[in-house]
Amino acid sequence: MKLLYVSGPMSGIKDLNFPAFIAAAEALRRAGYAVVNPVDLNPDPKAEWKACMRADIKALVDCDAVATLPGWKESRGAWLETRIANGLGMEVDSVEGWLARAGVVA
Repeated sequence: MKLLYVSGPMSGIKDLNFPAFIAAAEALRRAGYAVVNPVDLNPDPKAEWKACMRADIKALVDCDAVATLPGWKESRGAWLETRIANGLGMEVDSVEGWLARAGVVA
């Protein structure tokens, strides 16, 4: 079973985009993936960006691949996470792409 890390934009989005992260993680789990969700790692919406990224990156490197949310390319943190993943030879695909691989229509 692949362990996927969910990556996407948070800063500047209502509720830090937590609902989208939670929905994506739930859908991926239902499709049979194990999932690391940054919302679970950093549930405090007032936490400092740098502290959150340090926790996220520690978790990311133990995953097999990354599942991206819409808008990830415009996110400083998600861009950094995907660059690290690419540098480590990890697969990066959209949440919809991972669901399609599992035979689930998003």
